[in-house]
Amino acid sequence: MNLDLSLVIPAYNEAERLGDGYDRLASALDALDGARVELIVVDDGSSDGTLTRAREVYGHLEHARFVQQPTNFGKGAALRLGLALANGEAVVTMDADVAIDPSYLGQFVEALASHAFVPGSRARNGRIRYDERHRTLAGAAFNRLVRYYTAITARDTQCGCKGFQRGPGRLLGLLSTLDGFAFDVELFYLADRLGLEVAPLEVTWRDVAGSSVHPAREAWRMLRDVRNLTRHQYRNPVVELASAPTRDDANIAARAARCVGAVLAHSSSNTLFVVGRDDALAAASVADALGGTLRTAGLDELARRRYEAV
Repeated sequence: MNLDLSLVIPAYNEAERLGDGYDRLASALDALDGARVELIVVDDGSSDGTLTRAREVYGHLEHARFVQQPTNFGKGAALRLGLALANGEAVVTMDADVAIDPSYLGQFVEALASHAFVPGSRARNGRIRYDERHRTLAGAAFNRLVRYYTAITARDTQCGCKGFQRGPGRLLGLLSTLDGFAFDVELFYLADRLGLEVAPLEVTWRDVAGSSVHPAREAWRMLRDVRNLTRHQYRNPVVELASAPTRDDANIAARAARCVGAVLAHSSSNTLFVVGRDDALAAASVADALGGTLRTAGLDELARRRYEAV
């Protein structure tokens, strides 16, 4: 059965907040067709029993999946894994505390019917207002730095609730390089470079206490990552194909190569079978199976194509 929506929840030491998060999410899930909704919890190497608690809270859902990173790689790495595993035509990421009002899920799915990337935005009149004044000021300062270093115009890059069409979302995950919290900024940067249709969706939220995130501890790493974004040479292994393979042939080749989360990037002249930066050996197997040429491709060549998840 085709799934309409994959809901991806990254979680690091969130055992105590998962239950309350589900209480906020339950009514929104009830409003959707549960048989066509997939929920993926990615435990990012927690040490507090997050995975066990996630199974207790979400295990009754028909299409619930639980995966665990071997160590704490970072929120970006967890979201990248979730995007690679998602099977829904629409993919929405949401923080474990479900701070964003989940009643917006239907609006995300509706917007994703015509837009590749639908990021939630908590900004009003150009600013996000937190319960604590110093967080409001820090958030505004960070956004100014993001706009200065990357020319990204979005006022809220860090909202935990973001929507993707599955093909473009997987491609953003394949191309991304950051594991930490600047991963969100990188998504906007890559979406702009690829020419994706972006439609921010205003959302309401509550400032939920108990987060394991320490903004002061992460600030310098985030600043360093944002400053280096435009300097990075994004190149991934691809298999160039003269004509588009059938979805079945592409899936068979990917499974045989043990290649997860690949994307077909179609244009009028060729199709590129795109894999992760570390999957060149898998791509060589795909090239043999589909009769293609293994090489690398950058953002300019990958931009403005039609993207299909494999």
